[in-house]
Amino acid sequence: MADVKRSVENHYRVEGILESILKALQAMGKNIEQLTPEDLAPVDEFHIRGREATVELAGRAKLVPGSRVLDVGCGLGGSVRYLATEHNCQATGIDLTTEYIEVATALAERVGLSNVVEFRQAGALALPFDAGSFDAVWTEHAQMNISDKSGFYGEIARVLKSDGHLVFHDIFAGDGGEPHFPVPWAEESAISFLEKPTSLRAILDKAGLKTLDWEDKSQHSLEWFKAVVEKTKESGPPPLGLHLLMRETARIKFENVIRNLQENRIVVIQAIAEKI
Repeated sequence: MADVKRSVENHYRVEGILESILKALQAMGKNIEQLTPEDLAPVDEFHIRGREATVELAGRAKLVPGSRVLDVGCGLGGSVRYLATEHNCQATGIDLTTEYIEVATALAERVGLSNVVEFRQAGALALPFDAGSFDAVWTEHAQMNISDKSGFYGEIARVLKSDGHLVFHDIFAGDGGEPHFPVPWAEESAISFLEKPTSLRAILDKAGLKTLDWEDKSQHSLEWFKAVVEKTKESGPPPLGLHLLMRETARIKFENVIRNLQENRIVVIQAIAEKI
């Protein structure tokens, strides 16, 4: 387990992320001393469809101002900052990767949100919060690197208030066989643990999380990836984008996601579940 944890951390660790982001923003003509959360959206939402999916998921969740929301696997903190600014939530993010938390904190300071959001380095299987601390737990593309799904969703249920909601946008196993690697969440199969949607529902039920809303977003995700790859072929990668986090294998990772979606090796689901 410790070896897998180190491998996951190493997979996501990229030296000089903050410097690369600021350099890219300057290349785009942005004043890095007067940034907004929207300026960061192309890079700080490391999940399929980026800011578009975050907006969609927040609408699905029907969050109210003042809600305490925890983002498990927050990456660079884009969703946390969005929830704080656009929905007036008390938003907190945790991530296993220390560099991500450091950059998330630095970016929050640069957009003037350091007093309204919080980021902590922590693992998803041992959340550093008391039981019943949150109105909602939000997660996008974190559980694929965790083999202990019961532990993952059990911890989420523990920190949720009664009638609180799990809100997720995630990647699961399709019926077409093992994925082609590398992909954004794993260079190889050793750190990829995809659950099938049918078995996920059983895990959620066992954790005391009742599914209220469920939508397969695989086709929408495929169309988005195709458009991104086609645009990149025509004009090259933009100065600011997710390729900064995926380094030299970004192109093949995106192409493999397209292939995996086309061959039904992976599926993308958005859902809401309530703690009962």
